[in-house]
Amino acid sequence: MKTDFILSNWVRNNVSQLKAYSSARDEFSDPQAGMTFLDANENPFDNGINRYPDPQQGLLKKQLAAIKGVDTQQILLGNGSDEVLDLIFRVFCEPNQDEVITLPPTYGMYSVLANTNAIANIEVPLTESFQPNVVEIFNRVSPKTKALFLCSPNNPSGNSFESDVLKELIQKFPGIVVVDEAYIDFSTQESLLTIMNDSPNLIVTQTFSKAYGMAGIRLGVCYASSEIIALLNRIKPPYNINILSQQRALEGLKNQRHIQAQVEILLSERNRVEKALESVSIVEKIYPSDANFILAKVDDASLRYQQLIEKGIVTRNRSNQLLCSECLRFTIGTPEENDRLIEALNTLSC
Repeated sequence: MKTDFILSNWVRNNVSQLKAYSSARDEFSDPQAGMTFLDANENPFDNGINRYPDPQQGLLKKQLAAIKGVDTQQILLGNGSDEVLDLIFRVFCEPNQDEVITLPPTYGMYSVLANTNAIANIEVPLTESFQPNVVEIFNRVSPKTKALFLCSPNNPSGNSFESDVLKELIQKFPGIVVVDEAYIDFSTQESLLTIMNDSPNLIVTQTFSKAYGMAGIRLGVCYASSEIIALLNRIKPPYNINILSQQRALEGLKNQRHIQAQVEILLSERNRVEKALESVSIVEKIYPSDANFILAKVDDASLRYQQLIEKGIVTRNRSNQLLCSECLRFTIGTPEENDRLIEALNTLSC
């Protein structure tokens, strides 16, 4: 267990002293109480969405807590994972003063949010095998370094970081460690939620956009100690998760078998697409994936991307990212969509 971490030393002074806004539904939110609600200046005519949503998403957090094996006080929900990440920056990083460390190639919003919040982004590139360079990470830590952002399984490379490396970074890094597990449901590697209670500096983010198939409702999840969650709640917008998103997420969580069945199909299809890519002549290298996509190096990424567009298939050209020269990223689609991709790639190889 990490015992040398004192949370208050890492929080911005103004956030430490901030009194959170208390909305009407924070003060009284029981919809089953049979009360006449005249407190929030809402339109009183019932149409299913005339009332403000639960600002703390109690029913949804209760369901998630049961599934993930955590306490409801260890969960924060955001309008997509991007809002969660932005809240982390604003709680822990002082603008024009502090730094964070990211490991390119990685999810591009870390850099965008650092710039938006006027935080220096210290980039420590991954190794050629897309693993963290632990020695160099610690070499770049300074008194201004507040947080380390890790994406595992990583986007765009698709691989998971080695478990021992992740645990070493969490244990030895002095500040906040954010591990983005957006693709964890497609990996054989265990989620770091299992060590969260022994890691007071750890924040784990997940999402409803990938395995759960709900990208359209924009719902991200943050798991951390109750103390960190309380700080994030202090600055989050009061009604950041709308009532329709909460209802749709609750419906989706009820059918875990359906979710798992789709994950199994995607894993099977990922293996099938990978094997098919091995025989495509324009594909020069296929990178191992623990996600619902495959990164592959081709002979000419810009040319092949455009040719696939002309065949009605949209992929992602990742050539502008470090270590990803001439690489295309293929999301795993339905079996029929994957058939079209494989056929199109074989046509380009002729």
